[in-house]
Amino acid sequence: MAEDGLVVVDKPAGWTSHDVVARVRRLAGTRKVGHAGTLDPMATGVLVLGVEKATRLLTYVVGADKEYLATIRLGVATTTDDAEGEVVAVADASGVTDEDLHRGVAALTGPIEQVPSSVSAIKVDGRRAYARVRDGEDVALAARPVTIRRFDVHGVRHVAATGDTPAVVDVDVTVVCTSGTYVRALARDLGTALGVGGHLTALRRTRVGGYALDVARTLDQLEESFTVLPMADAARATFAPRELTAEETAELSFGRRVAADPAQPATSDAPVAAFAPDGGLVALLADEPTGRARPVLVVRPA
Repeated sequence: MAEDGLVVVDKPAGWTSHDVVARVRRLAGTRKVGHAGTLDPMATGVLVLGVEKATRLLTYVVGADKEYLATIRLGVATTTDDAEGEVVAVADASGVTDEDLHRGVAALTGPIEQVPSSVSAIKVDGRRAYARVRDGEDVALAARPVTIRRFDVHGVRHVAATGDTPAVVDVDVTVVCTSGTYVRALARDLGTALGVGGHLTALRRTRVGGYALDVARTLDQLEESFTVLPMADAARATFAPRELTAEETAELSFGRRVAADPAQPATSDAPVAAFAPDGGLVALLADEPTGRARPVLVVRPA
């Protein structure tokens, strides 16, 4: 049987997240494989998969912050807000200055209301938005709150006009954001704010929570040697840890509450990973206003 744990894959371009899941199912020899956060086919980088019991961790991993390296092209807008869509508008971006660019980026940093791309996987009346667009429907999605923790510009290239193609500006950025953020929507909104339109031409996810490219493996590497990140190690990588006593371990194994850890300040809504004296992962905990901590996921039941 496949070992319980996470697999951090460096997804190649052209593959869907479902393609990667299908490959890992074959390598792991089990159908019980899922992923935490879809990557578009054009995107590469960190895709976190759970195998067997570790699929239960994915609900909490998917809510972790994510980090991306991206390239935004200013001067061209597309139907999908990325390079895979059809061009719908072009404009001369030669007049965009560094001041304009940094002002536009600053306005999109921090807590913002973002309208997802109309070809996203968000469901509208039970159907994916992209499926409705594909069928010719006009889809207008509601704005949702997200937080852009970092939106750093580290490269700007002005591409001169050629023939009928106006001048464009390619901008390399690093984005760190909360779950639910669409980087291609950032590209679209930056281009709109600058009056020239914009879309995403490259996207590489470099981190999901505590899992970065340094622990990611390519599919070819997994073909040669398939291993998983054990659940205890996986939990320590992305959740704040709490070391339990033997008594607390027993209580949590029955799904009972325990006293909140005074040494663990409640700084976020993220759960805490609780470990038995032997180092094994017992549960994920959430603090309550009553001063107790309840298990939101029991990994080691009695």
